[in-house]
Amino acid sequence: SRTPQSPSDSSDNNSRWKGLVDEHLELKIIGVEQERNRLILSERAAASGLRQQDREQLLAKMSEGDVLKGQVTSVVDFGAFIDVGGLDGLVHISEMSWHRVAHPRDVVQPGDSVQVCVLRVDKERSRVALSIKRLLPDPWTTIGERYEDGQLLEGVITRLTDWGAFAEVVGDEAIEGLIHVSQLDVAPVVHPRDVVQPGQRLTLRVVDVDPERRRLGLSLKQAVQGETVDADWRSSLPPDEAEPQTSMSTALSTAINSDGPPTQARSATEGGS
Repeated sequence: SRTPQSPSDSSDNNSRWKGLVDEHLELKIIGVEQERNRLILSERAAASGLRQQDREQLLAKMSEGDVLKGQVTSVVDFGAFIDVGGLDGLVHISEMSWHRVAHPRDVVQPGDSVQVCVLRVDKERSRVALSIKRLLPDPWTTIGERYEDGQLLEGVITRLTDWGAFAEVVGDEAIEGLIHVSQLDVAPVVHPRDVVQPGQRLTLRVVDVDPERRRLGLSLKQAVQGETVDADWRSSLPPDEAEPQTSMSTALSTAINSDGPPTQARSATEGGS
């Protein structure tokens, strides 16, 4: 059991803290409680780090692109702090993986040894931005080899915006494509939530692949309505099996490939009847 604190003990504690007013302390962040707007600091943890002079020397040697080894000191909602030789740098949650990360603790835990890449060095504020994912293969550089316009794929809706819905590609979760609101349904859509919901798994059609801008355009209405399903049907035919020909298909083919006026198509159909 805990012994109740006497008035004299409380007085001693108050005197001790009053003696620290206006004093400069070396403290280290060991936790963040965002919901309570509170930082948890430790003087003992700070004492085990580098002196300010050594920290400045380490910062002076750091450059963007450097690859360092470090140890995870703490994990918070927005990322993880990594000790890289006595100086803590931050790996933001967006720099932890090419995949969408729900919480940093799903990727690292305190005490883990990690390899990081230096993104930015702010020498004036003694801050270092680090990345884990930059040392991993970028899935967008080869997206053109995996997807093409007209291709069907499975996607899971991850989030909704006023202009569309984002979907994570099943089996390639590092890639997230956009279904523009105009590609959700053949009928006008007021808001994407009227058609799809987060977590919903759908068959989608690729309508645009842009590796340079890191964009994958998807369509739900084209997959459902089969606006371009003709290409899928042709690809399913055996190599030695030609497309069935009828008088109507012959006429339409003539009209499409001809440089003449549309009346040629009408005369072809009339001649075949």
